[in-house]
Amino acid sequence: MKTLDHWPVSPWRRSAVAVLAGALPVLAFPGPALWWWAWFALVPWILLARSAPSGKRAAYDGWCGGFGFVLAMHHWLLPNLHVFTFVIAALLGALWVPWGWLVRRMLGGAPSAGRAAAALVVLPSGWLLAELVRSWQGLGGPWGMLGASQWQVAPALRLASVGGVWLLSFLVVAVNVAVAVLVAVRRARVPALAGLLATAAATSAAWVWSPRPDTDERVAIGVVQPGIVAGAGSADRRFDREERLTRRLADRDLDLIVWGESSVGFDLDDRPDLARRLAALSRETGADLLVNVDARRSGRPGIYKSSVLVGPEGPTGDRYDKMRLVPFGEYVPFRSLLGWATSVGKAAGEDRRRGSEQVVMEAGDGLRIGPMVCFESAFPDMSRRLAADGAEVLLAQSSTSTFQHTWAPEQHASLAALRAAETGRPMVHATLTGVSAVYDANGARIGSWLGTGASEARVYEIPLAHGTTPYVRYGDWAVHAALLTLAAWAAAEGVRTGRLRRSGPARPEPPARTAHGSPARPGR
Repeated sequence: MKTLDHWPVSPWRRSAVAVLAGALPVLAFPGPALWWWAWFALVPWILLARSAPSGKRAAYDGWCGGFGFVLAMHHWLLPNLHVFTFVIAALLGALWVPWGWLVRRMLGGAPSAGRAAAALVVLPSGWLLAELVRSWQGLGGPWGMLGASQWQVAPALRLASVGGVWLLSFLVVAVNVAVAVLVAVRRARVPALAGLLATAAATSAAWVWSPRPDTDERVAIGVVQPGIVAGAGSADRRFDREERLTRRLADRDLDLIVWGESSVGFDLDDRPDLARRLAALSRETGADLLVNVDARRSGRPGIYKSSVLVGPEGPTGDRYDKMRLVPFGEYVPFRSLLGWATSVGKAAGEDRRRGSEQVVMEAGDGLRIGPMVCFESAFPDMSRRLAADGAEVLLAQSSTSTFQHTWAPEQHASLAALRAAETGRPMVHATLTGVSAVYDANGARIGSWLGTGASEARVYEIPLAHGTTPYVRYGDWAVHAALLTLAAWAAAEGVRTGRLRRSGPARPEPPARTAHGSPARPGR
């Protein structure tokens, strides 16, 4: 009976299988949200790369699997970017080329128990390297990191407070590697089981020993979600609807009211009438408003997306300009080279302008808030910086109305749970058209989501938390440990290769020659 290692498969069919294998983890994310699936979803991909006939083919399996992973995770971009979605998936998929090669190097053939045990650490480290590179904002940012699939699992959220989403990704990959070894490498089943037990022990230890946020007072924050407003004059009509919804929050003893991304389509210096209406809402509700202005700024070139705090007397002067922009959605990277993307999809016709620094604002009676705008809630370092700077509540103003009937709104809303757990600070994710969500300092959901069909104003009672999580204190130590692991492995492999070359078989001596100079024949 032929095993997977020897089954004849055409290169094209193998590539198609690799693409499908790479796409499997998407089922662990919202919308399906089968979180448990993440702990097994990489096994087919690992077994395929392990069985590659050469390192080059394994690297190609890594590329094809990476293409499938990125395309599946971002499939909702297809109506907007069209064929360019495939180009992006192919470029980012190349980040898994080293990982595919590494899988075969560690698990190919009949690996020893020691090598299989090392794979439980080396392969997750290689995966984190790919996630680290693609987390750069210019390559699309850390959307769809494997650990983010565990956003609703309480023990995983506790681990996130220790090592961030990076630690979760590492552990998820380690479990997948252990399962693959149990399936395919009989001689290494003992270290694979030991790895699974070690993962369970680490999770249990984090559950018991990691510090929990100390909570005391509560604040009341209102979230205003106007819903879909389309057609001519939509900016004015959206403002009118947000105004009506906000008035419903009067007499609720609120500490803050949050509107979504692009909730105000005009610069407030150019439209003092809107600034006066916002100030009147603040007086009527007794709370400051955090709105988001998406407009050309008076006296400065270009369009900014800005979180603006408005009090009873008008804008307070607290403003945060979005720093990390969505590639192709808000700017086109290397526009001189990739500007053609605007002709095949709905890429940004004009680049938005960037802010220069993060801001912690003080609202109402001293509530310190840390605003982010949309895409920025995917970046662990931004929420970590705000928490370290003293923010008591994290806020993300977002709009995914372009992708209203896809998995994008749910995926985006789930990220706030991780940011809350990592920082030990509650987080509010307020959108124009859903999904809006609020999480406490442990990453647990407060109340219910405001879905994509809602046009509503809702109040959330949020317990404030104090203290510092290990992740805020020590940062991305899991990434640094992974890089050190890869460096140590590469050094050990180099030493091992050098020893093998020095101790290789000696060259055979030339055959003895006859008196006439011709080689002697055996038996003569």
